[in-house]
Amino acid sequence: MEEGGVFDSLLSGACVLFTLGMFSTGLLDLRHMQMTRSVDSVQFLPFLTTDVNNLGWLSYGTLKGDGTLMFVNAVGAMLQTLYILVYLRYCPQKRALLLPTASLLGFLLLGYGYFWLLVPEPDARLQQLGLFCSIFTISMYLSPLADLAKVIQTKSTQRLSFSLTIATLLTSASWSLYGFRLRDPYIMVPNLPGIFTSLVRFWLFWKYPQEPDRNYRLLQT
Repeated sequence: MEEGGVFDSLLSGACVLFTLGMFSTGLLDLRHMQMTRSVDSVQFLPFLTTDVNNLGWLSYGTLKGDGTLMFVNAVGAMLQTLYILVYLRYCPQKRALLLPTASLLGFLLLGYGYFWLLVPEPDARLQQLGLFCSIFTISMYLSPLADLAKVIQTKSTQRLSFSLTIATLLTSASWSLYGFRLRDPYIMVPNLPGIFTSLVRFWLFWKYPQEPDRNYRLLQT
């Protein structure tokens, strides 16, 4: 196998490994919900938006014939759907979630109808779908900036996850390089904000280090 082929295979494997690792961080929330039989401190919207994002990239990967995109986002969509179902099971106010869920699903169905029925040319469909997925992914990466501003105001990083920050950085960097190798800006560009926000989070962890858990400190004394 040529050197470039080996590198591309390793890069594809890295994208799969890092992305599934990032998606699997939701298993901690899943375990928390099952153990407490509640959704306390667990947010619903990230599950829903990530699911829509996975379905969009799954369609793009299918249209492009990219097995790496198809596999990662198919698994991601199944995981996010599982998180959503468990959340709905333990959420006491299910009606409050129906509107955002129905709105995003309706938006997704309209998008599918537009891309697959009103854009018959495959190349034009691929470009427009890639642009849509890119914008959606960028908005997801930039949405936590409000939380980062609160971290600066409170001078506390307790609300940030260090492991998720590492996973996001590795995932974003691997997909950016993957998109660069494929000369696909729709894959490369939307992952650059993920690198940026991850670096900002690392700086915040350095600036405002998390204090050890109080109960842990008491046990050590």
